[in-house]
Amino acid sequence: MRFIRKQNRRRTLALIVPALLALAPAAQAVELSAGDWKVDVGGFVNAYYTYTNCDGDAVGGFALAGTALGCGGQGARSTIGNGLLPNALVTKFSTNQEGYDIGGTIAIMAHTATSSAIAPNSGVDVRQAFFTVGNGRIGTFKLGRDYGVFGSGAILGDMTLLGVGMPIQATQRGRVSLGHIGAGYSYLGHYGQIAWTSPAFAGGNVTLALMSPVDNGLAGTHDAGSSPQVQGQYAWSGNGVKLWIAGKYQKFEPFDGTGGQPFTMSGGEIGASFTAGRFSALANVQSGKGLGILSDGDQQDTKSTNWLVQGAYDFTPKLKLGANYGESKNNDDTPGALGLESNRNGTLGLYYKLTKSVTLVGEVSQTRSRAFDGAEATMDGYAVGGIVFF
Repeated sequence: MRFIRKQNRRRTLALIVPALLALAPAAQAVELSAGDWKVDVGGFVNAYYTYTNCDGDAVGGFALAGTALGCGGQGARSTIGNGLLPNALVTKFSTNQEGYDIGGTIAIMAHTATSSAIAPNSGVDVRQAFFTVGNGRIGTFKLGRDYGVFGSGAILGDMTLLGVGMPIQATQRGRVSLGHIGAGYSYLGHYGQIAWTSPAFAGGNVTLALMSPVDNGLAGTHDAGSSPQVQGQYAWSGNGVKLWIAGKYQKFEPFDGTGGQPFTMSGGEIGASFTAGRFSALANVQSGKGLGILSDGDQQDTKSTNWLVQGAYDFTPKLKLGANYGESKNNDDTPGALGLESNRNGTLGLYYKLTKSVTLVGEVSQTRSRAFDGAEATMDGYAVGGIVFF
């Protein structure tokens, strides 16, 4: 437990700020202008009461439904903290100079819950600090720290992005919940990067990115090789339909003196979403080696498959009911898997727009973790709260 909590203070397990601000009509950023520059200041704050109850067998590895992770070391837990998103103050700037569109984002984030009533809550998380330059002829170049592109389609479309999803207590008590991270898709991560997005053509764009290579996260057995991580995505949209295809690749080297073997992370992804009237749906599949449960390579070279399906219906312009189900399954019982075969989660959520800025949320979920030897753990989760965009 201490190991997990310590690592979670170093690495975030939640999500995509600029896209959220663009998607949410509630976001009413403060706009300032000075000369050719425009600066927007906005953000969001959220809090949820969550309760979890864990039961079943002991399952090794990153068993999200197990007592250690799902319920924070107890049979049951309650927390008032963040959902899948942290709290964020987001500053965006833009201008046009000599035929080039120039912009950028700096996002400063913080969490709500701690396990102490007197300790300072001073964990500041800067996930984004980048600038962009480009135009319609050459596309757009991005330099700085930002989220990855692999996995972005799934996590942006996940209805629990505005809620909780899996209320994993080991991460929510000091950071955020997990949505379907590790039980439907791998986390998209945030990296120092140089990326290029093509001009729009035939309704779509290509994004190619060199990411600063990372160590294998929570496993702590390998560090980055000498080459950057590579990610790419093709995304298309039209007539209420969105399609995406993505991939990622990086080499990992064992720490000196450990006697471990190098391995290569490689994965592919395909997904789609559509909206028809009041109904919307999403499906996404990822498959590869070294994709990890919570971070790149955290199960070393284990081969795995992640999938997520979702459907939602808007009963009124204010009220939406949605359900989704996802699984992250290891193909083989490798040493890196530590006996874990799969994590699965199903979530039923009700989302009510109290105002254009405030959304109230209620969710119930069940998470199951299964070992290759047949052992299984179950976590029942409940969440109620809300989020405000400004």
